[in-house]
Amino acid sequence: MHNSRMVISASVPSSIAGAGPSASGRRAWWVFGAVAAAVIAATLWIAGEVASSRAIVALEAQGRTDANLNAALLRAVLEKQRALPLVLSQDSELQAALATKDASAFNRLSQKLEGLAAGTQSAVIYVIGLDGIAVSASNWREPTSFVGNDYQFREYFQRAMTEGNAEHFALGTVSKRPGLYISRRVDGASGQLGVVVVKLEFDQVEADWNATGRVSYVVDRRGIVLITSLPSWRFMTVGEIAADKLVAIRESLQFGDAPLRPLPFEAGAAVGEDAALAGVILPGNVGRTEFLEVRTPVPTTPWELRTLMPIKPQVPVAVRAARTAALLGAVSLLAFAGFLLNRRRRAAARIAEAQRARDELERRVTERTQDLSLARDRLQVEISDHRKTEATLQTVQQDLVQANRLAILGQVAAGVAHEINQPVATIRAYADNARTFLARGQRQSAEENLNDIAALTDRIGTITGDLKALSRKGRGSAEPVVLKQVIEGALMLLRSRFAGRMDALDIALPPEKLRVMGNPIRLEQVLINLFQNALEAVGPEDGGRVEVRAIETGDTVTLTVADNGPGIPEKIREGLFTPFNTSKENGLGLGLVIAKDIVSDYGGRIEVESDAGGTRFSVHLRKA
Repeated sequence: MHNSRMVISASVPSSIAGAGPSASGRRAWWVFGAVAAAVIAATLWIAGEVASSRAIVALEAQGRTDANLNAALLRAVLEKQRALPLVLSQDSELQAALATKDASAFNRLSQKLEGLAAGTQSAVIYVIGLDGIAVSASNWREPTSFVGNDYQFREYFQRAMTEGNAEHFALGTVSKRPGLYISRRVDGASGQLGVVVVKLEFDQVEADWNATGRVSYVVDRRGIVLITSLPSWRFMTVGEIAADKLVAIRESLQFGDAPLRPLPFEAGAAVGEDAALAGVILPGNVGRTEFLEVRTPVPTTPWELRTLMPIKPQVPVAVRAARTAALLGAVSLLAFAGFLLNRRRRAAARIAEAQRARDELERRVTERTQDLSLARDRLQVEISDHRKTEATLQTVQQDLVQANRLAILGQVAAGVAHEINQPVATIRAYADNARTFLARGQRQSAEENLNDIAALTDRIGTITGDLKALSRKGRGSAEPVVLKQVIEGALMLLRSRFAGRMDALDIALPPEKLRVMGNPIRLEQVLINLFQNALEAVGPEDGGRVEVRAIETGDTVTLTVADNGPGIPEKIREGLFTPFNTSKENGLGLGLVIAKDIVSDYGGRIEVESDAGGTRFSVHLRKA
């Protein structure tokens, strides 16, 4: 810019030496200088932008090639290991060991898996039984042996059992090393036998990526970093993850106790479909470094490979070269334009230019004044609307409070009608029996029925008291209860309604010594609801079966009620424990809501699984 001003000013004396400098002439040159400065600045900016765009396009092409090569390398590593679980699932020795469950057979199988893992470069190969316990593993000699560990909670085990095969990336619960778990179900002549799992670790792949000097990493659908050339980035996230999804991920133990923090970079402008500029803070650096992020999908996986291409030095060098060339051209053109301006300058043109400048200034002042007036009017309207909104909000809040009170009152009334239905029906049956006994002169039998009726009226009083406590979110006192007596009490209340259909119940009564924490009458309410729903689900047709089992697991007793009915529709299942949600024509939709609250009061929980083959409710209670 300084060079252009020297050329322009050197041409001034030759044309105006006779006339002498004037104030209007000086102003004209100031205008020309400003225009020249703006032209040079615009030229440099445009040249820089064009050169930067071209350099970034070239950098993107280079990054795309590198990303495709890395994705191909990753796919090759995956494909090499995917065939191994399929082959092992059909191995006769492995099937025989799972079928016989012989300890010596499992030891021989572990030795075989040890050799396979060494030959195939797998991190570990192991076999899991139907109960989720690992029975054989290639690392059986090591302190971190998988043998004996429970993997039933792992997604790759559950999906393999239901779908036949699965792939799941997670942090090892024993080895604390990340990897991809490739699993496949083992089927035998008698049915499912277990699951074989191959764990694949990517240490060599990450080392190869790191050797290139560029940052590469793989993310899953949720944006969580799985494989990376920077170990400190592992299990970080691309952007924020919703709080509910974050809690679910941590509860699944897929990534251990990793904090799942966002990556230290900010996304910039997009470059094409699968590339964007990004400012990244690399480990060990204080300031932010500019990169071009290139994204490409990893074939045969739901993953995405991302490669960071450094902007420097390629883009700045290209921008400097382009701006140097543009500056030389602009200075030459401006020098020629200054020469022409000096010869053609006239007084009329200067006056007209000044007048136009004044008109433009007045126009802008007028527009600005009008804009300020409109802004003031809009502000007044917004203040008025805000006051109206506050008044409306107060009215709506009062209406909502009243509606909430009425809804709670309706729920309590409906709950009372729903829960006393069974005791009332049983009272009616006992009353009819007592009348028959009196007619026959069997006074003792009639008195026993009347005593049972009195006990059932006490039960109704307890139920109504519990429902009042439910409306107040109260908590009943817990005491040791014999689970067998609770089951028998529930069956007694059901016989009057399901006479002739009770043989559909297949109940394995627990021992007398098995006790749980709770209240016998409230727990009977839970079982009556579950037994009644199961019997109604299987219907009166032949072949209907309801299986009831009690299992001790540590400090917990799990009571399962499973039927072979048609299952619960998905629409109903989504809000199964929501008040008034029912698939029955005359149902209230309160039984399971009350049952869930009762079990929760005593520190337990209810789980449900349902499909076209039936429904299974699991009631987990604290062992006394």
